[in-house]
Amino acid sequence: MPSLLDLLTVVSVLTINWDEIIELRTLMRDMLFEYWLRESLFSFNWWFLLVSTIIFFIIWLIVLDKKRIIEISVVGLFIGTIAFVLDTVGVTLVLWSYPYKIIPIVPPILEIHKFHLPIVYMINYQFLNKWKSYLLGTTISAFIFSFIFEPLTVWLGIYEIYHWKYIYSFPIYIAMGVLVRWGMIKVKEMEKKNKKTLPYN
Repeated sequence: MPSLLDLLTVVSVLTINWDEIIELRTLMRDMLFEYWLRESLFSFNWWFLLVSTIIFFIIWLIVLDKKRIIEISVVGLFIGTIAFVLDTVGVTLVLWSYPYKIIPIVPPILEIHKFHLPIVYMINYQFLNKWKSYLLGTTISAFIFSFIFEPLTVWLGIYEIYHWKYIYSFPIYIAMGVLVRWGMIKVKEMEKKNKKTLPYN
């Protein structure tokens, strides 16, 4: 198999076509998986991500209001989806990357954006019922994620930033929380309104 440097040299002098892109992707996939097996799997950072994810999940199960499990889970699903999409864009544009992950299947880091982040936002949504308290809680959460968790993961080597700053993340974390709560309120209002108009109610 040709080296990545050889392929890049060929690509630079020839017209790029789809087959060359697929060949580069295949080579990159193999290199990333080999790196994960050699450097990431069962390392301290791997165990850190695994254990912290389990702890977050257990905390969520303990505090979760089981009577509102669908509503609260939908909030987590939306937050996770938004975070996943934004993270995919960031990794694709080489704004940041993740040398350590529990599983190497996708470029974004699932542990943070499908567990840690959504669970915090679900807890905020469940317990902070007024906009004022919710905004305060979301702002505090955004501050912690932007200026404590992100620097911590950079220090550990889990997260590497290239063309990004922590301050950029702060308003995005706040906007995500506000957007999802606003959307859920609108959906609940529509649901309530439609229930009233049904003939069998």
